[in-house]
Amino acid sequence: MSALLDRFLRYVRIDTQADDRTTAYPSSPGQLVLGKMLCDELRALGLADARQDGHGLVFATVPGTVPGAPTIAFNAHIDTNPENSGKDVNPQVIRDYRGGDLVLPKDPTKVIRVADNPELAALIGKTIITTDGTTLLGADDKAGLAVIMEAVRTLVENPALPHGPVAVVFTCDEEIGRGVLHLEPAMLGGAVAAYTLDGMGTAEIEDETFSADAATVTITGVNIHPSIAKGRMTNAVRLAGMFLDRLPKRRLSPETTAGRDGFLHPLTIEGGVGEVRIQFILRDFDTPQLAVQAELLRELGRQVEREHPEARVRVDVRKQYRNMRDGIAREPRAITYAAEAVKRAGMEPTFKIIRGGTDGAQLTEKGLPTPNLSTGEHNPHSPLEWTCLEEMEAAVRVVVELCQVWAGK
Repeated sequence: MSALLDRFLRYVRIDTQADDRTTAYPSSPGQLVLGKMLCDELRALGLADARQDGHGLVFATVPGTVPGAPTIAFNAHIDTNPENSGKDVNPQVIRDYRGGDLVLPKDPTKVIRVADNPELAALIGKTIITTDGTTLLGADDKAGLAVIMEAVRTLVENPALPHGPVAVVFTCDEEIGRGVLHLEPAMLGGAVAAYTLDGMGTAEIEDETFSADAATVTITGVNIHPSIAKGRMTNAVRLAGMFLDRLPKRRLSPETTAGRDGFLHPLTIEGGVGEVRIQFILRDFDTPQLAVQAELLRELGRQVEREHPEARVRVDVRKQYRNMRDGIAREPRAITYAAEAVKRAGMEPTFKIIRGGTDGAQLTEKGLPTPNLSTGEHNPHSPLEWTCLEEMEAAVRVVVELCQVWAGK
């Protein structure tokens, strides 16, 4: 596991935070830096076709050892979430975890509490990795990168292991919904199924995600110098506050929902007296409910306009990704073989749904069934993010077993 740990620590120290303020792909230069490192490491493992394309995507293929066995693919994303800093990540490696809360050293107000992370109770004696409390860790999804790279190393160094061709692809900007913008299933060597390594805990298999849209609410007021504003100014900032206050308070928000409940979530707000823009994400496992959520935003906009005729409220919605359930159902082996691989790796599979999305959701929509597998992620997108080395190592075993299951061995 030392090689796996060294690999993971090397990756998280590179700042690959996505930037949703730009339309460039990839959105940040660090993604190209890490992508080149991954490409070089794949070549060093002997994968002669390893390459980084003009969009920063990294591709490679492990040649099969079983003639006629189908090609499968594995994916992880290079970028980290834009909501918390990924710069100067200082990972803390806690060996032989003794239990109890974990106070993060650079910011003692940041505490990973057992009460909030009950899964820690099953990891006594394991190796836990956190940050110093000032950044996120980036296990989402650099744990996935490390797992796939270690699985590739295992396959290459053990040519007696039976498997078909294994395609590897590392994507950029997954965290801002653009991960497969420049990726098509045909680019993965005829793969019949793929797997994202971007999941929580261990032994989990996820075959269903939220469907997702994004919405921008633009509130236009009337700006004029405050000294002569009486009866003439319409303050878009105040109207934005009114708009937000009318959102449902006990439903349809991340903080009030769980399981299969969807939500409508304001992410950012910017602007001034003349105009304010509020960015929303819309999420539901039942895709038609996204239109219901969008209509709720439009109705709130109409209410604001009726009460303030000088104002205008525009709601623009764009598609992000769709629930991958139906697409995966067209290739049931993707799930049954994953479950068999987890069992062969010595664990009992757990089937879960994702209250979020992965590159796999969009790949599935494009025709390549792509469930998600565990990599030991915990508290993603947060300075309280952590991972467990042994859970990552278990994910490596699952990937190696999965390659053999697909080869019929």
